[in-house]
Amino acid sequence: MFWNLTTLILTLLAAIVAYWLGPKAVAAFKRFDAENHARILAERDDRRDAAAHIRHTLNVAQEQVDEILEVSESDPRTGTAVKRYVFEGETYFTRDEAEKIRAQKIGDIARGFYRELPAALAARKRDGRLS
Repeated sequence: MFWNLTTLILTLLAAIVAYWLGPKAVAAFKRFDAENHARILAERDDRRDAAAHIRHTLNVAQEQVDEILEVSESDPRTGTAVKRYVFEGETYFTRDEAEKIRAQKIGDIARGFYRELPAALAARKRDGRLS
């Protein structure tokens, strides 16, 4: 088998690639395992936490809201570069202002979820999917 020159070259090339990519693949598997282990521990903790559903609702709402963008522009009075913060097309002078508006938006989405929850649970109960 190894007497064939093509097979020998391909085997050596595969060994070099495996040697080169091996540590990266092992690191990726370890990172995946650590994330999976952390997720399992978080789920176990959530079973004991009465307010876990609120945290999950806020996390889902946070994923649905845009991030705050930091942009540099020149100040029209002085001509120096200043940082401005943009959230949903509105420009804010400080990050705190933008964070406050973003937090209000996240809260509105979460409250909307809890307003719709009774109707969704009633529909599931009617369909027999809620036991």
